[in-house]
Amino acid sequence: MKMNRLLLFEAALCVGWSLFITGCGKVTAQETLTAANTGPVPTRVAPDLDANNFKVDHPERFPLVTAGVHVAAPELNVTGVVSPDVSRQVPVPSLATGRIVEIDARLGDEVKKGQLLFKVRSTDIAGAYSDYRKAVKNEQLAVDNERLAKIQLDRAKLLFEDGAIPKSAYEIAENAEIGTRIALENAKVDTETTTEHLKLLGSDPDHPSGIVEVYAPVSGVITDQEITDSSGVQALTPPNPFTISDLSRVWIVCDVWENKMAQVHIGEFAEIHLAAYPDRILRGRISNILPIIDPSIRTAKVRLEVENPGILRLGLFVTATFHGDTMERHATVPASSILHLHDRQWVYTPLGNGSFRRLEVVAGSMLFDNLQEIVSGITPGTQVISNALVFQDTVEQ
Repeated sequence: MKMNRLLLFEAALCVGWSLFITGCGKVTAQETLTAANTGPVPTRVAPDLDANNFKVDHPERFPLVTAGVHVAAPELNVTGVVSPDVSRQVPVPSLATGRIVEIDARLGDEVKKGQLLFKVRSTDIAGAYSDYRKAVKNEQLAVDNERLAKIQLDRAKLLFEDGAIPKSAYEIAENAEIGTRIALENAKVDTETTTEHLKLLGSDPDHPSGIVEVYAPVSGVITDQEITDSSGVQALTPPNPFTISDLSRVWIVCDVWENKMAQVHIGEFAEIHLAAYPDRILRGRISNILPIIDPSIRTAKVRLEVENPGILRLGLFVTATFHGDTMERHATVPASSILHLHDRQWVYTPLGNGSFRRLEVVAGSMLFDNLQEIVSGITPGTQVISNALVFQDTVEQ
């Protein structure tokens, strides 16, 4: 009996505990739902459909101008580098092997033909002078032998005519005289050769010296120097101690994109603009278009020949302008109507009701009356704000 009551009590306790757990779970879910419904309401943001459209309250404050028209041949602007004309470069080798003892000209100096450039102490002079002395001695000996052979020939001729000697003896004397004459001619050739060798080395045969002097073969500017004081040089072997360039006429090598090659023709002229001298415009003739395209940047080398008025220096960067054959019609606007922003050009055009639109354009060359050509972006007759910078400041504020 007691056992049955205990079992009933335990069963009732379990049922109550289950109901309590279930009730707690319902309260937690309700609280969670309530918390979710009472949070902040999210805000919807409507983005601008076009970031280049602007609206102002007083559009009359921004005067408008109408784009004009400019008719001209198309232009192609490329960059180039001033280079020497290789046909006007003269290497100056050392005439003897030895050591530099004096340098009388430096890199960048302008020299005249016959001007002393440097001196070399060389043992080549000693060898050349030794050969010269031997040649002179051999020539003198050949002269003496030729004189004696001629005397013997004359004597043999008299004896042969008198019948004192046979004809064979006369012929032997005659051959001997011919041999000495040939030996004398060879000795003279050797003397002339060794004398010329000494003169080539810059040495006087009558007063030989171990110093070889090298002079400028042409007039020009020293554009390369490969020697220093006390350095060694090899005779007539590169690298050459000096290179002299005639800079009165130079090359300008330009890079032209392959899709613009049709605008460049051999024999035509291009305008050369210098950043260092903005008021000077030079003319260069297209002398060559290299038949090789650079595979990395897809450009071809175009060579211009230019008369140097004295302001073109090797390595100077220039801008070359090529003009096309056909005329093109482009818009023109005041320079103040163009906004330069992030390396791009823009203009503002009216849309009505105080709204304006920003258009990207490609600006061309500057024209008269502070007008600037517009290559693309707008057409003649388009209205734009006359002062784009003022409008841009207003928009930013």
